[in-house]
Amino acid sequence: MLIVLKLDLAKRLTQEEKIKIIDSFKDGDTIENLSSKFNCSNSTVIRNIKREVGETIYKELVKKNKDLIQKNNFLDNSNVLHNEISLEAPKNEFTDSTTANKINVERNLQSFSEFIEISPLNFEIENTPRKEFSSVPIEEIEFPKIVYMIVDKKIELEIKLLKDFPEWEFLPDDDLNRKTIEIFFDLKLAKKSCNKEQKVLKVPNTNVFRITAPFLLARGISRIVCAENLIAL
Repeated sequence: MLIVLKLDLAKRLTQEEKIKIIDSFKDGDTIENLSSKFNCSNSTVIRNIKREVGETIYKELVKKNKDLIQKNNFLDNSNVLHNEISLEAPKNEFTDSTTANKINVERNLQSFSEFIEISPLNFEIENTPRKEFSSVPIEEIEFPKIVYMIVDKKIELEIKLLKDFPEWEFLPDDDLNRKTIEIFFDLKLAKKSCNKEQKVLKVPNTNVFRITAPFLLARGISRIVCAENLIAL
């Protein structure tokens, strides 16, 4: 049996907001900052960017933005170091002493610049806190009256791995290998995702997801994907 749920509807971005998000990301703005600025989830931002520029260019922009952040952090640290060293010099020094201090500052900055190209050693550190905010317990979900699911001709659930959904690719590998089922609250979207060997199943009583949660877990299914939400069973 396949199930489709609905949570509180996520904010729908206007076309103008989508354009601003894409332009800002190209200019170096982060996913987190954009999701906060436009009051939407990280996955909404990622999905709209990928839809506009494609998967390959999206990954190139992500790398470019990370490099830009590292460079800006270095410049900020360099300015702090320069100011601290300058403050240590006595105000009444002679010109030759002041010049010597400036030379020492420049040497220190040049030495410090050797560390600009160092990359983060463990990318999972960044993803770990996101995991806590990515899924919502099923007990906290208010489902709509009717949802839709995709099943095969034998009414068997269509089971996917979480890594099959690009919007959740930032999660750790352990999460990406979880088994999931997908639900829809829009019939047209469900039909659009259905191939010739499948059909759309209407679920008129969404309490069935809470009732069948233990059976789904027994089959190794621990997540329900719904629009921009990830539901933990």
